[in-house]
Amino acid sequence: MIATLRGRVLSASTGSIIVDVGGVGFQIAVTSDHVLSLRTGHEATIHTALIVREDELALFGFESEEAREVFDLLRGVSGVGPKTALSILGTIGVDGIAGAIAAEDDAPFRKVSGIGPKTAKLIAVSLAGKLRPGLARAAASEEESDAAADVIRALVGLGWSERVAGQTVQEVLSEAAGSHLGTDLLLRSALSRLGPRGTEVAR
Repeated sequence: MIATLRGRVLSASTGSIIVDVGGVGFQIAVTSDHVLSLRTGHEATIHTALIVREDELALFGFESEEAREVFDLLRGVSGVGPKTALSILGTIGVDGIAGAIAAEDDAPFRKVSGIGPKTAKLIAVSLAGKLRPGLARAAASEEESDAAADVIRALVGLGWSERVAGQTVQEVLSEAAGSHLGTDLLLRSALSRLGPRGTEVAR
């Protein structure tokens, strides 16, 4: 198993790179964003997954160990091959995938070329609970932060001050620690806590 390669980047084109390791050029399939992060003639460390088939040996490369882990999980889903898994990573990214899984949302996967509704749903269901805890927590935290910002803006738009809106959202999040709150649920909970608009004066 080839887990990492370190060498000089000989060429980088759409979808693949060639890395010189000890005089041997390895062709590696990578995402477009990964290609853009590399410079021809410079040394790079690539995390890799070697896919062995009867008629082919193919190397797929990643910027991080986390990306390779997610790639392997995606390949474990029925109907998702290595090229499709790489395409998902290139389109959504590790954070986007972790966020979609944490939110049980298959919509991001449907945006990937070649992924239909059934496969998108299967990915969301199959990967639930399988992401490394650190990845899932980071994604959930980022999504929660975005949801909080959206809800605060909505409450301010409804007439509450930013101070009251922010305080209320934080109170709701603190009480729901350990539970996932999307934007809609967070907004409903905040409105329930705030009560009628006129109660802001009392706060």
